Amino acid sequence: MPQSVVESRKLAATNEDKSIVNIYLTSIMEDYSQEIQYCFPNNNFSCLKEIKLEVEYVILYMFISLLSVFTVFLNLLVIISISHFKQLHTPTNLLILSLAVADLIVGLIVIPFMGITFIESCWYFGDIFCSLFLFISFMVVSASLGNLVFISVDRYIAVSDPLRYTVRVTTDKVVFWIIMNWLCSGIYSVIILYNSMFYPKAQDKCYGDCSVSFKSEHVVTDLIVTFVVPSSVIMSIYMKIFCVAKYQAKVVNSVSGVSRSQRKAAKTLGIVVMVYFMCWIPYYIVTLFEGNESTVQFNVTCWILYMNSCMNPLIYALFYKWFRISAKQIVTLKIFKPSSEFFSLFPEDK
Repeated sequence: MPQSVVESRKLAATNEDKSIVNIYLTSIMEDYSQEIQYCFPNNNFSCLKEIKLEVEYVILYMFISLLSVFTVFLNLLVIISISHFKQLHTPTNLLILSLAVADLIVGLIVIPFMGITFIESCWYFGDIFCSLFLFISFMVVSASLGNLVFISVDRYIAVSDPLRYTVRVTTDKVVFWIIMNWLCSGIYSVIILYNSMFYPKAQDKCYGDCSVSFKSEHVVTDLIVTFVVPSSVIMSIYMKIFCVAKYQAKVVNSVSGVSRSQRKAAKTLGIVVMVYFMCWIPYYIVTLFEGNESTVQFNVTCWILYMNSCMNPLIYALFYKWFRISAKQIVTLKIFKPSSEFFSLFPEDK
């Protein structure tokens, strides 16, 4: 066989092998591109987008939507009840109202946008709203815990010094402390998020990420300021309330001056505090040991603490008859009747 023919056959075989390899590599790259996507394909610094099954998308979006609507609806019932009915205009209920406002913001803003980011694994709402979102998220958490501290103090005074309660705890004083609570929560949030809010591009993260990366010392500081110290204060106050209530159980109510409703309010709000701790402690444990990386444990504990915002109205509905009556008045639209704000929510007091 001529040498030229042999060489031409070898060259053809080599070209055929190369084409097969190219086809194989092309198929691999196509499969890889289907599995790996970017939040912003036209941006070289874009974050990777996690691809989920269609069933997962449907289930997760349904869960987020229902949780958000449920949280907003229940807390609106609390806010409208306390704001509308004159009988509920008390210092204690103002604190409950402030707590409900914080939970409403969680259901209206935090849960939907955090849910979309969790499902899509991308932040599509820009740097400015990312900074605002982080600020709101941290502020409502701090404000909620501050409200629980003031609720504990209010219940302690009501149980331990009932005769002077109306003098020591007035509406004006409670409004002042609510304003101070939200103001301090906002200032603390700006301080702890200063770099993330005002210098987002200086952070070492890809485009499409809206998260906060704390150093270990910042995590410990935030843990102490926003959880350990307030929680210690709340627990110590409720221990005192328990001791006072135990002592008063040995004497006649008319002598001690503590009504049954005051004790029931202390018990109910104590359950609110306990549920709050049960929802938040797992989150802080995971954050302390594993950081705020997007792991399965971190995501699960995050959604447990978000669900806490819809639990408080359920507790009120379970233990407060006035809330069940007021909710019925709101749902049936009877609050639009003339003088409905004077409707009696405590018929047993007549």
